[in-house]
Amino acid sequence: MREKLMKMLDVRREEMIKIRRHLHAHPELSYQEKETAAYIAAFYQGKAANIETNVGGNGVVVTITGGKPGETLALRADFDALPIEEETGLPFASVNKGVMHACGHDAHTAYLMVLADCLIELKEEIPGTIKIVHQHAEEAPPGGAKYIMESGVLNDVDHIIGIHVMPDYPVGIVAYRSGAAMAGGAQFKITIRGTGGHASTPHKSNDAIVAGSYFVTALQTVISRRLDPFEVGTVTIGSFEGKGAFNVIKDAVTIEGDMRYMKESTFELLNREVKRLAKGLEEMFAVQTIMTVEEGCPPVTNDPELTSSVVDYLENGLDDYLKEVVEAPMQTGNEDFAYYSQKIPSCFFFVGCRPKGEKTYYDNHHPKFDVDEESIMVAAKAVGDVVCGYFALD
Repeated sequence: MREKLMKMLDVRREEMIKIRRHLHAHPELSYQEKETAAYIAAFYQGKAANIETNVGGNGVVVTITGGKPGETLALRADFDALPIEEETGLPFASVNKGVMHACGHDAHTAYLMVLADCLIELKEEIPGTIKIVHQHAEEAPPGGAKYIMESGVLNDVDHIIGIHVMPDYPVGIVAYRSGAAMAGGAQFKITIRGTGGHASTPHKSNDAIVAGSYFVTALQTVISRRLDPFEVGTVTIGSFEGKGAFNVIKDAVTIEGDMRYMKESTFELLNREVKRLAKGLEEMFAVQTIMTVEEGCPPVTNDPELTSSVVDYLENGLDDYLKEVVEAPMQTGNEDFAYYSQKIPSCFFFVGCRPKGEKTYYDNHHPKFDVDEESIMVAAKAVGDVVCGYFALD
């Protein structure tokens, strides 16, 4: 079956690229992907598979029932875009102003649509079930994966696979990591209220900027003095809103920041310490503080046993469409695939997509981000090899 599948994918190379370019030109923001979801669902109409739409929102789940009973494997790709004005100059650049596929979700969706269609044609040879998960809203917390999991449509899934294209690697390189693979994240916001006044009489006021500045400085000790040196975590201040006039003492400032972590226990520590420092400002500066913490996605944790098997399956593609299978470092980016990995043994790996011949390449979420379209075929064949290996179809 592997030989059949690879030949089928080769024949449909241009179709994958065409789908990717259509999606790239018509991006939609998280939770607003009505047209994209309809486009995906229409692709599967009339095919020998069960189609479920509006799963957890705009999600589309396609169930391929094999010719024999067996385990259920899910394959996931996301399809939302970002609020970015595109600067690539591509002939198929976004026609939706201020919205762009700047993270490769167009490539993810294109590979999975065509791979799924090939698997539908070959389904009688599959001893089990494959669920194709076209997921919305990966980019906006809490993420579409959370709602798809809550829908119950994946309750019968034994394992789940996902990929992400990454320009860190050239085309032909696939990178994996067992265990903790991508960071969890949370956002916090603190409003500090003091007493405003004239700059010439600071003793009559209570300067919120001074209290806020102390908070930013003290926050640096959370990582350096509270976190175990062998653990991974970050705390970053991304916004300090204290604009006023040169001769006016501010009565209030608002500070926003980000926490990243690889373990839930690390988040518990960061959350506790950041709140403790904020509360301490009240006693030290006689100000009032209001603090909120919004949890983002938990960490992505790859199942060691499944990941080891996936690496073995991928090695079938070496000297064919793959040049190398390498171990990746931990990624501090946030990915809502984590909601699947919390409940289902999973493997999320990376497919190199760096454009050929480019001296400078742009990372995901950059307005000039682009993928080498050969990476779409690599993704399709890599996941195809995982499917063949998983169901012992070699």
